Amino acid sequence: MDAGMQVALPVLGVLAAAAATFYVVSFSELREKSFRDLEESGDGGFESSLSSRKRRARRKAEKKAKN
Repeated sequence: MDAGMQVALPVLGVLAAAAATFYVVSFSELREKSFRDLEESGDGGFESSLSSRKRRARRKAEKKAKN
């Protein structure tokens, strides 16, 4: 049993390190892709406060129209 643990423990350590590396690389690639997509969209991905005001005014007008 002791010899089995001496072999199994390093193997499990290597597998755990490989899994952690895989997830880190995958998440960093996803992040880079999302930033690239954001840059390519051109608008920066953020709405101006003016559009928020328009949305708020539209909701207020719709609510008023219902009453």
